[in-house]
Amino acid sequence: MLKYTGKRLLGLIPVLLGVSVLVFLIMQLTPGDPALIMMGPKATATELATIRHQLGLDLPIWQQYLRWITNIFKGDWGYSIHFKQPVLDMVLQRFGATMLLTSAAMIIATVFGVMSGVVSATRQYSFADRFMMTASLVGFCLPVFWLGLILQLFFSLRLGWLPVSDMHSPGVTTLADTLMHLILPSITLAVASMATISRMTRSSMLEVTRQDFIRTAKAKGVSQRSIAYKHALRNSLIPVITVVGSQFGYLLSGEVLLEVVFNWPGLGSLMVNGILYRDFPLVQGTILFVATVYVVVSLIVDLLYAALDPRITY
Repeated sequence: MLKYTGKRLLGLIPVLLGVSVLVFLIMQLTPGDPALIMMGPKATATELATIRHQLGLDLPIWQQYLRWITNIFKGDWGYSIHFKQPVLDMVLQRFGATMLLTSAAMIIATVFGVMSGVVSATRQYSFADRFMMTASLVGFCLPVFWLGLILQLFFSLRLGWLPVSDMHSPGVTTLADTLMHLILPSITLAVASMATISRMTRSSMLEVTRQDFIRTAKAKGVSQRSIAYKHALRNSLIPVITVVGSQFGYLLSGEVLLEVVFNWPGLGSLMVNGILYRDFPLVQGTILFVATVYVVVSLIVDLLYAALDPRITY
């Protein structure tokens, strides 16, 4: 296990280097002069040349990349052009809010997705099965930002049950207040992933229930509940865990619009602000950080396989 983990950690290095190259090149192709953004339109040519030299913008692209990636490994992720703060500090400050929202959405999606998938598999072709599969298809197709606006309109503006946006009420930082603000965005974010997990759970369980050991358990008189939850579900969790891991990374990187809709102070809204202000170091640092978390989550998912299925070895 340790040897395999070490090899996977080493394998993350070329992946992240590839991501860093793509991020750097994309930002280089983006129109706009960082020196002009920092100094303003009234800056003289001499002042612009000086700031470009300080930032290394007058170097060839490959030298700019080497300078940037070297500083990344040293812990220097650059300095935000607009906010005048270290990029890494800003990313870490916002990461907690993003992880809270992503984790809450992932818990909701996993619990209800697995439950509905099990019900559909154990009652194949019944009304419950058809209803849940139809609902999952609809949930998968709904745009996240549209669903968020509809939930805000109904539960916040019309019924007044839940807060419209933000992570806290003004002047309030209690846990109960945070949880109230978390309900709508987490449910909105969880809907599409819940649909995917539900359909995968159903498909995997139906495949497992056709195997010989399930027929043997039925012949021995084992109850249907025990067969479904103790035998079939556990042996069908490997593909489900794979989907859960990929969905976690998808939620982490795909909640940009949702954070804007709910004014959630996470990495998504930070990235949007960086794009609007053409804050190149901030956008580069945010994307690279999200990519790093994504590949780490993929590694954790791989390591969970052995815990769920003892037949798997490394």
